[in-house]
Amino acid sequence: MALEITRTVTITRLLGAASLLALAGVAAPAWAQESAQEASDPAAQTQPTGSEDVGEQAADAAQEDSGIVVTGFRRSLAEALEVKRDSVAAVDAIVAEDIAKFPDQNLAESLQRIPGISIQREGGEGRTITVRGLGAQFTRVRVNGLETVATSTEGAAANRDRAFDFNVFASELFNSIVVHKTAEASLDEGSLGAVVDLNTGNPLGGKRGLTLVASAQASYNDLSDDVGPRLAGLVSWKNQAGTFGVAVSAAYQENKTLELGNNTVRWQQSRFDSVAGVPCFFTSATSTTPAPNAGGVYRQSAGCNAVALAFHPRIPRYSEVGHDRERLGLTGSVQWAPSDATKVSVDGLFSRFKEDREEKHGEILFRNNERFIDVAAFEIDPATNNLVSGTFNDVYVRTEHYLRRSKTDFYQLGATWDQDLSDSLRFTLLGGFSKSDADIPIETSLMFDDRDATGYSYDYSDSRHPLLTFGTSVTDPAVFQLAEIRDRPSNVTNRFRTLSLRGEWDVADGLQFAGGGVYRRFQFDTTAFLRDTLVCPSRPAAAPDVVLGTITCTPSNVFGANAVYGFPAGNLGEIWDLGASGQPGGNTNSFLIPNLEAATAFTKLYERPLLSDVGNNRAVVEKVTGGYFEARAKGEIAGVRYAANAGIRYVKTDQSSTGIINGTTEVTVERSYEDFLPALNLAIFPTENLILRAAVADVITRPTLGQLTPGGSVDAFNFRVNFGNPFLEPYRATAYDLALEWYFAPQAIASVAVFKKDIASFPISVTRNGTFAETGLPLSILPSGSPAAASPNAPFQISTIENGTGASLKGIEFQLQAPFRFLPGFLKNMGGIANVTLVDSDATYTVSTAATNPATLALGSAARAATLFGLSKRAFNGTLYYEDDRFSARVSASYRSKFLENASATGNQFEGFNSTINVDASLRYRITDRIELSLEGINLTDDFRDRFTDVDANRNYEYNHFGRTIQVGARFKM
Repeated sequence: MALEITRTVTITRLLGAASLLALAGVAAPAWAQESAQEASDPAAQTQPTGSEDVGEQAADAAQEDSGIVVTGFRRSLAEALEVKRDSVAAVDAIVAEDIAKFPDQNLAESLQRIPGISIQREGGEGRTITVRGLGAQFTRVRVNGLETVATSTEGAAANRDRAFDFNVFASELFNSIVVHKTAEASLDEGSLGAVVDLNTGNPLGGKRGLTLVASAQASYNDLSDDVGPRLAGLVSWKNQAGTFGVAVSAAYQENKTLELGNNTVRWQQSRFDSVAGVPCFFTSATSTTPAPNAGGVYRQSAGCNAVALAFHPRIPRYSEVGHDRERLGLTGSVQWAPSDATKVSVDGLFSRFKEDREEKHGEILFRNNERFIDVAAFEIDPATNNLVSGTFNDVYVRTEHYLRRSKTDFYQLGATWDQDLSDSLRFTLLGGFSKSDADIPIETSLMFDDRDATGYSYDYSDSRHPLLTFGTSVTDPAVFQLAEIRDRPSNVTNRFRTLSLRGEWDVADGLQFAGGGVYRRFQFDTTAFLRDTLVCPSRPAAAPDVVLGTITCTPSNVFGANAVYGFPAGNLGEIWDLGASGQPGGNTNSFLIPNLEAATAFTKLYERPLLSDVGNNRAVVEKVTGGYFEARAKGEIAGVRYAANAGIRYVKTDQSSTGIINGTTEVTVERSYEDFLPALNLAIFPTENLILRAAVADVITRPTLGQLTPGGSVDAFNFRVNFGNPFLEPYRATAYDLALEWYFAPQAIASVAVFKKDIASFPISVTRNGTFAETGLPLSILPSGSPAAASPNAPFQISTIENGTGASLKGIEFQLQAPFRFLPGFLKNMGGIANVTLVDSDATYTVSTAATNPATLALGSAARAATLFGLSKRAFNGTLYYEDDRFSARVSASYRSKFLENASATGNQFEGFNSTINVDASLRYRITDRIELSLEGINLTDDFRDRFTDVDANRNYEYNHFGRTIQVGARFKM
């Protein structure tokens, strides 16, 4: 009830402010008023991608008395600052020159240059963004004014959420990016973080006649030792009357990168079979007879207890992950303006992103097999309670080969009609649709197992560069079985349909009323299937024979030595040699792994029937209807200029969620909810070059899609059960912003902004341990032959979602940008850009806590305060540049501090990523007015991605690097 009262007061306050602004606007003298459309669609003021010679008169006028030519990168900085300066709300922008020429592999890497934005990388490329500490799910993205979602399957898993995967698009396709950091009543709802506008062609903004731009690059990665092409082109034409224009652009890229490093797949506590020769299990509580490998009663001893309560890596391994990518993008735009009062635009966009992800692992499966394993020697670090090193016998050795083929097809078509009905009345009609189809036709894993190896040891004293040595030969086919085969094809499809009408009425000089309505339909569908099975039985030794095709396995059989299989020894395998993964000397670096082609053909994997992966077969449909009213005022009070807008947005969300419960029954749950979202933005101009901004608004982000399923999911190989909640409330917050901007010189700004968000509702995950029976789901859900089917009473990780108690976020953002005109001679062609964002937040989570009783190893739970997931407390971006009429150079560094990703499990409190810094550089030389050469470097320091589990112990989860990328190319224009 308190929440509703607060929201009512906020609405009343903002509507009152709107009335005051309207009265002030009537009384105030008029001054230049930009159209509302330009404020919400800065692309209308920008140029076609890469057409530097468009708008030459404006550039000439901007040239300074000192003789420095304002072209290229400098012009793009000036245009971006004009977008920021002219907006009433808080926005930041990048325009064509900045995108088309910086060494960015995709849009995410372009966005990281904007103050307050950090990116998350996958496979060495940017994928998603965080804005002012709020993660990807809190950011809404519009392409040419239409909200949409683009999803890819890069990374460890497919994106089945609202997060926008910017790596789907090549940066060359867009001529402006605008980030709205404060809300307006006229701005689409759905964001606690920001609304990002991506804008493609604008042919009527270009020069008359024909414009051609083409670029070609060769991209080389020093870790994969691969060279791939990167091509882009633009054709734009505008008639001499300036009433009709057409623009078409295309971009194509291929690259292959490697990801090399080590992984633990988290750390956990477990009881082992024996420790230092002392049995930990006996046939009864009083017996002196050990019970090796199975059954029996745990008997406490100093060594057994210490090892049981210490944390050890679940699956210690070194790995190689290959990324083979192909990115194709096409845009088209047609604009017709038969008169000054009418303009019609039709924009289309197509993008195809393909990736083959191939993983190779040499590992030990401690996870759920500790009962069989003997600890010969060990060392525990008292500071972290880590089993930091040890020697082990009777261990479960596994080598693994994985391949995922994925493809995302994204397309969008939209149309806009801008019409002036009179000098004071106008409207814009916008409609369109988009579809993102992310398909995984193949996701195959094959495993070789040696389940009784001896002499294995690890040493995590240097936690990010562990020493892993296998006492048993891991290249000998005679010791391995083909143990498991998996295939998990899936699809994620997102669809949007939008129709909106907005109008503006210039009531008087300096006063405008605006309003409109919107209908938006969003449909999310994900389907997934399994072809998972065990080929040879898992332990214990008494397991029955399993027959698959022509393979017959007994507990003692090995595929390489048994002639009954009818193939030469090792015929299903290949030798994999680990590359430069940061491993120390003495590490085991060669492994026999399954050969994907031979083993899938021999086992007839792709002929096996598909079974439903019930947890990943679900859908959500959201129909949004609503409207807004906004008052906009400009004028003077006591000789001080101001600009403001105030209004309210109403939206009704009709939600339908579908999932599968109990493995067989499809359930659909429907609900509706309403939101009134007031917003106020105020800009005061104490001087011509000084702006003071203030904003307050109520904002929402709809719940995570995966949380809304009414069904349940079961991972029978990793012993996990997950349930959703279709009645989750949206994230609701009140946001406050205050900023001071000083435009002290051309292409220059010094600014500071403080911001705060009070998040009233915040869904949180609750994780606990229990048995599968406690879920109420039938055992038939567990795939036949899976480890869970063989051990249904083993501990499961059970997760669900609840509405939390809320959270708060506050921060400060600094920006400084300036050319170095004060330097002598050629040095005055230099300049710099820097921004720093400091953010803190406070949210309360329920987390699992470590076991303290070795007899039960039961995990506890506790409430713990921490930052919001995805929030880095410190972020920095800096660029130093030089540019004259022929030569330009830039070097840029992007830093983000440690951040939490999720709540973790197995007794670890949170997991996330330690700090990262990426350094990029660019050199360009213009041979003629039409031809330019370029040399660019990406990730020049080859920074390692450092993922941790447990925020206190900072245990190594993953430590990988991706190599440096060098791009050499040429660019032509006319």
